[in-house]
Amino acid sequence: MENLGWGLQMTVLGMGLVFALLALLWGLLTLVLKFDPAPAAPPAPPGAARGGEPVADAAAAAAGAQVASPTVNGMDAGLVAAITVAVLTHKAVRRGEAAPAMRSYWPGSLLYASRWVASGRVRQNRSWTRGR
Repeated sequence: MENLGWGLQMTVLGMGLVFALLALLWGLLTLVLKFDPAPAAPPAPPGAARGGEPVADAAAAAAGAQVASPTVNGMDAGLVAAITVAVLTHKAVRRGEAAPAMRSYWPGSLLYASRWVASGRVRQNRSWTRGR
């Protein structure tokens, strides 16, 4: 029974230490977040309207203005779509060619198996018999 009491004391001490350190880290992170300044607002894109007016309304209100084509990370959206289609097509073609290009023999064929593999297969398929 004396070992049980010592074990319980060590358990409480260990778990108390772990949770105390977790509480200390939590408090430290909360303190750091209070003193951390708010993140700066990202800069507006060059074609964005000023004063909170949506871009589409600003373009429609301008006389004779052309609507700018949509962009994705600074590239034209049509170009991004064309690149995506080309990459997916290339991937599909390479996936179809990979099987004959990468394999020496048809999967599942037992032809041309190495002697090591063949002996292992024989041992797996044979029942064990006591040697004489």
